[in-house]
Amino acid sequence: MSLKDKYIYTVSQITQEIEVVFENTFGLGVWVEGEVSNFKVAASGHFYFSLKDEKAVLGAAMFAGANRQLKFKIEDGIKVVCFGRVDVYGPRGQYQLIVDRVEPKGVGARQLAFEQLKERLLKEGFFDPAHKKELPLMPFRVGIVTSGIGAAIRDILGILRKGALGVDVVLRPVRVQGEGASLEIARGIEELNEFGKLDIIIVSRGGGSAEDLWAFNEEPCARAVYNSKIPVISAVGHQINTSLCDLVADIFVETPTAAAKIIVDRKNELLSQINELRHAMGFSVLDKINSFKNEVTGFRHSLKSPLDRLREKEQLLDELAAALNNNIQQIINITSERLKSFIQRLDALSPLKVLARGYSLSISQEDGSVIKDAFKISPGQRVKTILGKGAFLSTVNEIIKKELGNEG
Repeated sequence: MSLKDKYIYTVSQITQEIEVVFENTFGLGVWVEGEVSNFKVAASGHFYFSLKDEKAVLGAAMFAGANRQLKFKIEDGIKVVCFGRVDVYGPRGQYQLIVDRVEPKGVGARQLAFEQLKERLLKEGFFDPAHKKELPLMPFRVGIVTSGIGAAIRDILGILRKGALGVDVVLRPVRVQGEGASLEIARGIEELNEFGKLDIIIVSRGGGSAEDLWAFNEEPCARAVYNSKIPVISAVGHQINTSLCDLVADIFVETPTAAAKIIVDRKNELLSQINELRHAMGFSVLDKINSFKNEVTGFRHSLKSPLDRLREKEQLLDELAAALNNNIQQIINITSERLKSFIQRLDALSPLKVLARGYSLSISQEDGSVIKDAFKISPGQRVKTILGKGAFLSTVNEIIKKELGNEG
């Protein structure tokens, strides 16, 4: 057969033929199971990735219109089951799976989305105990985010009417299940924070299936609870499994009734403390009053009339005068004795006493000086001699040259 007798395909024709084969074989779509690898998100929003098993790799594309409804995040390493059609990408001559739907292998998409979101929020610190706020001692103004016609609001209001009638309630009604419910709940929490005049916020709904409660597992609700400046109590249903709202909230309880009881219990605790303080204050006041009474009684007994006080002062003056007289007399006696002693001593030293004992005193008539040295007078000099009794005048006739006591 010559070359001109053969039918020759172009590359494009081959690609088109293969497309026809794929369409005829997998025209209604095909389910493909594999592990995700090389996952990428294009600027257009399209997903591109590969599906692989132990022996082969299949390229896959999921366009933006299809991937917007995904409940979980596609990432490398997870096993999935994809539904789509097999197509040929002409520019590279490669066949690929155009994915319309994708489900996690072995776990539901919703559950996988929950686990992925939980892991991400954990890394961001949403469940950190250090971030949780203390409830006020007594919440007097309570905001409630729940259905306006559900059992949750009836249960909460019923408990508060019985046990905490003075508490003000602000209700922000929202849808608590279905598409978009999480956004409504988040907006309700934000609006109550903007309102601001609240002590706590209760986020609540009654019982239901996991599907019914799923709005409380979605990111908008969790972030609104985390960002709330007002303490949040989560009271979501009767399920055994806790929701993300429960984990992020400052306190979570299993039922709306339990949330209301927290407020009632705090009111009772506060009243109990007030009663204890009132009794303690009463005892303290009575004790002070009794103490003052005793002091007044003692003071009253210690008081005296002005006349009594005057007499008391007169008696004190008499005692002081007597003591002063005694002191003066003692001083006079002591001084008198000292004077007598001085007089006796002076008298003993008196010249008259010396003269009385036989001594005499000679005085020169010329100058009145006392003669102490016989060699300083001369014969013919007049001398006055004073004796113990009387005196006489004499004239010196002779100076005896010999000293007293040197006679032979």
